[in-house]
Amino acid sequence: MDAGGSTGLEPASKGQLSSARRLLRAKERARLGLFLVEGPQAVREALATRDCVRELFVTAAAAGRHAGLISAADALAVPVRLVGEEDLAALAGTVTPQGLVAVCCVTNRGLSDVFTVSARLVVCCAQVRDPGNAGTVIRCADAFDADGVVLTEGSVEVHNPKTVRASAGSMFHLPIAADVGLADAVRAARDRGLQVLAADGAGEDDITALATSGRLGRPTLWLFGNEAWGMPAEHTDLADATVRVPIYGAAESLNLATAAAVCLYVSATAQRQA
Repeated sequence: MDAGGSTGLEPASKGQLSSARRLLRAKERARLGLFLVEGPQAVREALATRDCVRELFVTAAAAGRHAGLISAADALAVPVRLVGEEDLAALAGTVTPQGLVAVCCVTNRGLSDVFTVSARLVVCCAQVRDPGNAGTVIRCADAFDADGVVLTEGSVEVHNPKTVRASAGSMFHLPIAADVGLADAVRAARDRGLQVLAADGAGEDDITALATSGRLGRPTLWLFGNEAWGMPAEHTDLADATVRVPIYGAAESLNLATAAAVCLYVSATAQRQA
């Protein structure tokens, strides 16, 4: 049975697939201003973002499972291309792809988009290299209602497929400023009246004590450092305080994304109680 005829969708051409596969390379993403989004949740959020999705590749099985997404794409006049399972897997880059890959326009935002006059909680990843960690921090920032995320110079590319996947669609919910100097981010925070806190396993201040004292109720920029070497002195020196998450068990430390989740949860809770 012909896949295109069985679904009513036009099969993708070799040229269209080849163009999409180019976006697996950072150089091509930068040149074309496009990137790939895989999976129903992320595609749904991309479709809900104005003028974001350029085209959608889908397998016959996924088209049946996610008819609502196909209808949403049609309503937006987004071309929907039918592809085989192997071609979709080559685009998705995952062991178990979910049958949907969208080509989206890159979302380039600046510090002014993050540090608005009403900003109260902002996250800064300082030279965070692991795409899974960066995407998870973006997801945590979204979950705890942060106003934006900054990825400094030397951090992973925000449109890296693994970063996009780990964000689970959250990258479409809040502004993300990338390739920013850390000092510039700190200066922008202070200009808007935000305190600057650096998460550090050996930090002088205990996050529980800061929450109890009421200090975490203030507008805050959180700094999170590199997975391997943490926050060097020249970075912590930019902060108003270095903050540790107390560990009560035998674990040596928390990984970056887990520490970020704890810090952002405690901050968001304190701000709501203030």
